Amino acid sequence: MRLLIIEDEARIAEILQSALSRAGFTVDAVDLCDDGRAALAANPYDAVILDLGLPDGDGLALLKEMRAAGNTVAVLVLTARDAVEHRVAGLDAGADDYLIKPFAVAEVIARIKALLRRPEGALGATLRSGNIAFDTIGRDLRVGESVLVLPRRESAILEHLMRRAGRVVPKTVLEEKLYGIDDELGSNAIPVHVHHLRRKLLDNGATVEIHTVRGVGYLLVDGAT
Repeated sequence: MRLLIIEDEARIAEILQSALSRAGFTVDAVDLCDDGRAALAANPYDAVILDLGLPDGDGLALLKEMRAAGNTVAVLVLTARDAVEHRVAGLDAGADDYLIKPFAVAEVIARIKALLRRPEGALGATLRSGNIAFDTIGRDLRVGESVLVLPRRESAILEHLMRRAGRVVPKTVLEEKLYGIDDELGSNAIPVHVHHLRRKLLDNGATVEIHTVRGVGYLLVDGAT
């Protein structure tokens, strides 16, 4: 899952980006309304963490602009504005949740996951295909009765393939979801991750198979059927 942090306090952005990355998310961080606007226009985010007091404008205005344009991405407002009228204004403008600074990082992560578990959200029940089961919250993969630990990007690839089992997932979609603005992306990065993932599934007795659709992307099928 890919997140965008719009926060001008560098230390807060750094702490959130590090913690959310450890939690399995791909995270971009910008410190201006204009940069947030550009990032939202260019990338498919699953959720946004938005500060309201930004150097070049009010985050609340950016939020209203997003909703007016039909952008329904989940938004968690993270701000020092703690008055009831501020919280009401943020929620009325289209925020899905509102958290006051100072905050506990663990709560931010929990609230983001809660937003993504809502209907039409990116997280949900355990995904199953063949003899494998993937917990989208805990990020655990079970092959039969065994637990297989995967690196973040391999588990993200598997999740996307399982969500679209039987359908081709374009390579470009995986690149957009797995790599942030500042990440270095080589032309063979996704194929290398898929190669390692395919080998681990095979070595651990998974019945599912990842097929390469040359020039397009990848397809997950249950080889036992």
